[in-house]
Amino acid sequence: MADPADSQGSVRELLERMLLAGIGAVALTRERAEELAEELASRGNLSRTETRQAIDEVMGRWRGDATRLGERAGASFGTAFREVGLVTRREYEELELRLAQLEHRLRLVEQGSGSKDA
Repeated sequence: MADPADSQGSVRELLERMLLAGIGAVALTRERAEELAEELASRGNLSRTETRQAIDEVMGRWRGDATRLGERAGASFGTAFREVGLVTRREYEELELRLAQLEHRLRLVEQGSGSKDA
């Protein structure tokens, strides 16, 4: 069985990576990307359009990485929660429904046996 301390460390690392990826994607706003494209185009042999396309591609990859990290973090949280014995809201609600159904059936059985005794 996995050591809970290892799971917490990997979850923490994943959260840190996700946060950094998110900050990177947000920090490079459209305006800043335009400025960067102009600056890179003026310094190099690439056109402004080529530079802008390269920046857009990198930003797209960052956003994709942030999305994937978010999905993996969700899966890691689910695994960590299971390891410590926590249930999801959906599982809890399903159990509440099953309990209510059992209580209802028990009342019906009790009422049925009470009317036969009379």
